[in-house]
Amino acid sequence: MFVKLYVCWFKPEASHGFCDREVTSSLPRMSSASSWTRALTQISPYTFAAIGIAISIGVSVLGAACVIFCEAVAIYGVIVAIILQTKLESVSSSQIYAPESLRAGYAIFASGIIVGFANLVCGLCVGIIGSSCALSDAQNSTLFVKILVIEIFGSALGLFGVIVGIIMSAQATWPAGTG
Repeated sequence: MFVKLYVCWFKPEASHGFCDREVTSSLPRMSSASSWTRALTQISPYTFAAIGIAISIGVSVLGAACVIFCEAVAIYGVIVAIILQTKLESVSSSQIYAPESLRAGYAIFASGIIVGFANLVCGLCVGIIGSSCALSDAQNSTLFVKILVIEIFGSALGLFGVIVGIIMSAQATWPAGTG
């Protein structure tokens, strides 16, 4: 489908304009949805996979840098990044944009995002609770164990993210024909 353009001009003495001939543009008409779809399907699945791995480790380390007691969150990100990196396989150039390749790239990307942001939230939660635990222990030492149990529940968020990320990365299967 092509966009139709008309050559029009306005006469200063007239209150309206005139259009005399039709010009067909060579630019195809695309809605915003189709242009996003086209853009996402023309980006290499290896790019999505690499960005997912980088987000997994980078955002997890960001979550580990919050306050106190949250260094294990960075280790979760490193472990999942290693798992996601092992999911990358070589594919022939004719099958890079095959639906199975795109699905594998998107699965690694989504897994990295889920693990990274789950660990960021986990790091924030554990850091805030750990800081509160240290402050409350200074005032009342009987609260330490109770707040430590709450901190363990907060760190479970990171483990849930890791579990979901590993399950999602299992969907990353590349086409059989290698190049």
